[in-house]
Amino acid sequence: SCTSVQPGKLRVRCKTCRNTTLTLNRGPSCWDDVLLRGRIHGVCQSDGCQGNEAEFYMKCASHPTSDDDLSVALDLIMTNIRSDFSASSWLRAASQLIQSEPRGYPSSRPVLVFPCSERHVICLPCFRGYCEVRLREGQFVLHAEVGYTLPCAAGCADSLIKELHHFRILGEEQYGRYLQFGAERCLLLIGGLMCPSAGCGAGLVPPPGIKRLQCDPSARLRIHLLQRLQGGGPRGACPPTQAPPTAADPQVFSVGEGASQRGRWELASLQLLKETTRPCPQCCAPVERDGGCMHMSCPLCSADWCWICRVSWNNDCMGNHWFG
Repeated sequence: SCTSVQPGKLRVRCKTCRNTTLTLNRGPSCWDDVLLRGRIHGVCQSDGCQGNEAEFYMKCASHPTSDDDLSVALDLIMTNIRSDFSASSWLRAASQLIQSEPRGYPSSRPVLVFPCSERHVICLPCFRGYCEVRLREGQFVLHAEVGYTLPCAAGCADSLIKELHHFRILGEEQYGRYLQFGAERCLLLIGGLMCPSAGCGAGLVPPPGIKRLQCDPSARLRIHLLQRLQGGGPRGACPPTQAPPTAADPQVFSVGEGASQRGRWELASLQLLKETTRPCPQCCAPVERDGGCMHMSCPLCSADWCWICRVSWNNDCMGNHWFG
């Protein structure tokens, strides 16, 4: 596979028989013609096929490919020449990405054009840096239809990146973190939890009313303990410990509150969280303030709130103690 963003070859086939024997009524003139179904039709020349809908796909132009070796069209990546923004040159395919570029970005290198009304442009190394910072700060946006994505770096409205394969520009390691963080964010927002057992991190979605949940026979944990460690879930003390498991009911291992508090690692962690963080007033996730103003943004639910008042950010907070 390639290690850089590469030009792509646009191919078309009959959607019904998947043979490249479709004669088009007209050629594509924009990305919507290629990416959206049912925009272009034609006549299939295969014997016995009555299909008339075109199916477009991309192949990498930089190395020989097999029939099943397809690439993803990155519609926001274009050549760094304004006059080149035409229907004949907006086709680009990609696998992964270059690691770095010289500071003087040449016109031959591709750039990314955000889908905002201003059409802001960013070079690919800077786009990678933008994504890495947002990923590290937990500032990606989880959109119900688009997924885990980012808007224009200038903060423009209605500018979310819809084709998530653009984030492969991050490279294998950072893209893996992107996938993990996106899955965790989705899990937490639907009321799920992550197993805190070392090396596990499995997603758990408890049924309503369930207080205990088994993750794995080698890592049986109380779900209310998990909720408390994560900072979410209902507030208040954990319910009383039930009777120890018996041979007839061995599936859950109960940890008493006293034994839990005596765990040195947990106690130190809880004390550190208490001293350095404050709970988000919307989702209760612990948030740490590392300098700057009192305007906080929760990395989990994106709520804006005041570090001092612990309420939603408002004009009074801005006027009275924006900077302390």
